Amino acid sequence: MKRIFLFVLTNIAVLLVLSISASLIMNFFGVQEIPGGFNLEALLIFAAVLGFGGSFISLAMSKWMAKKATGAQVIASPRGSAEQWLVDTVRRQAKQAGIGMPEVAIYEAPDINAFATGMSRNNALVAVSTGLLAAMDKDEAEAVLGHEISHVANGDMVTLALIQGVVNTFVIVLSRVIGYVVDRVILKNEREGLGIGFFVSSLIAQIVLGILASTIVMWFSRQREFRADAGGARLAGTGKMIAALERLKAAHEPAALPEQMAAFGISGGTKGGFARLFMSHPPLDERIARLKARQ
Repeated sequence: MKRIFLFVLTNIAVLLVLSISASLIMNFFGVQEIPGGFNLEALLIFAAVLGFGGSFISLAMSKWMAKKATGAQVIASPRGSAEQWLVDTVRRQAKQAGIGMPEVAIYEAPDINAFATGMSRNNALVAVSTGLLAAMDKDEAEAVLGHEISHVANGDMVTLALIQGVVNTFVIVLSRVIGYVVDRVILKNEREGLGIGFFVSSLIAQIVLGILASTIVMWFSRQREFRADAGGARLAGTGKMIAALERLKAAHEPAALPEQMAAFGISGGTKGGFARLFMSHPPLDERIARLKARQ
């Protein structure tokens, strides 16, 4: 898998740009100070439009961003038996899963990894690292591809975009409320209209709340990983899926994906404690245990 962290970071960036732009036309939406506080109904509408808009713009950009971040090269015409096997395997699994044929790509990286992303089940990208092709046998690689195809078939990117849209909406509302309190209560702005304190504090609050709220998206991502593992097991076989995860566990090379792409990879992280809240993948031991329990 390789979809989440880049998506979340892109979403935060897009949301900030939209927020700054939208702040200039807040009066148009009716989001303005009125006696007694905000027009909360208008604020909720404004936040939902902005929140879901930012999320789906990020989703629309996801495939392009993934290619740029990893340097993935789409296989237009297979060169050699390895690329032909890769394309044929993805085509077969996509047909089994009932989705359109994704673009298939390879990117240069020594670590064992792969990812899938895209705006819909029929407009997706599946990419694998050169490290995966070198280190895994065909059975293990087949299972990894099945895992990625399952992400596409399960509509995980759209699902997470919807979740992110809901999260964005609440972040925008809360950040505006915080901005209002800072402007009116702390800075004691008594002028007509909202002051600079509102705009600065609401943007800062939006960044902080956006990062904290990403833990919700990451929790959902971890649940989808278990489901994708199960899908990979159905497409390639449970034994192959377990073997692929055990191969990942045995690999000691540092992930060579750009940091912003790390959450989209098949391998995921191994951190615990507070850091676990920001993990897009469950620990490999947990994933292997889940699959073994299914045997």
